[in-house]
Amino acid sequence: MGSESFNSPLTPLQKFGADVRRVRLGRKLRQRQLGNATGYSESYVSQVESGKLLASTKFAVGCDQVFGTNGLFAELQSQMVEGDHPPQFVPYLELERKATRIMAFSASTVMGLLQTEAYAEAVFRAGNPRASDEVIGGKVAARLRRARLLGGQRPPTVWCVLFEASLRAQVGGKKVMAEQLSALLSWADGPSVDLQVLPFSLGAVAVHSDPFTLLTFRDSQPVMYANDPGGGRLFREPETVGAAVDNYDRLRANALGPDDSLDFIRAVREEYEA
Repeated sequence: MGSESFNSPLTPLQKFGADVRRVRLGRKLRQRQLGNATGYSESYVSQVESGKLLASTKFAVGCDQVFGTNGLFAELQSQMVEGDHPPQFVPYLELERKATRIMAFSASTVMGLLQTEAYAEAVFRAGNPRASDEVIGGKVAARLRRARLLGGQRPPTVWCVLFEASLRAQVGGKKVMAEQLSALLSWADGPSVDLQVLPFSLGAVAVHSDPFTLLTFRDSQPVMYANDPGGGRLFREPETVGAAVDNYDRLRANALGPDDSLDFIRAVREEYEA
């Protein structure tokens, strides 16, 4: 990152990275040295400093320990993350980046990881009608950053069951919906995303299911994230997560097959484009 970058408008990620780089250079440390001291690779430090990667809490705390900045970077990281996401969602985000499989059920809206910019903006504006453009823009940008997971070297496998209601609810209007469904079809053309549609005609099982997401990992137990009266939480208890896995299997079994599901999405898109 050149020195001129400090004088140009920066995203929150770029600002955090620029601050890390500035203090690191002030301490006469190389990226490799900071990485070794915080438990990360030189590449990780480079991506954080260039604003391409959201720093983890562990890295921010490590920077404070190495730099002697008394919690400054931990606070900046917390503000950056929690400013764009509900606090209870932050632990999920940390796990989402480590997951090998992401299995979601979308009941009334498309899962966040696969949303377009216009669709996400419409969702956030509906849920935060008095928020400023800056706040909405931050939330949208944070949601879009999550999709970078799917462009990495080892992307997780995403399997999403979409209740027909999530395709029919006109979030942002017909044009936004047509673009969103086109984006879903594009995702499904790639190697990492599988989609199934659960149509109204087969949807009795969906009536009893709120939206939820399951994450599985190479070296730890699966977890579930689901809404509750407090806005959403992580569930780690094996019995609870196991019941969600069984429910997800039922949803997939009742849904259309992947090929028929893509045909269904195309047909709905044509209705929006008519």
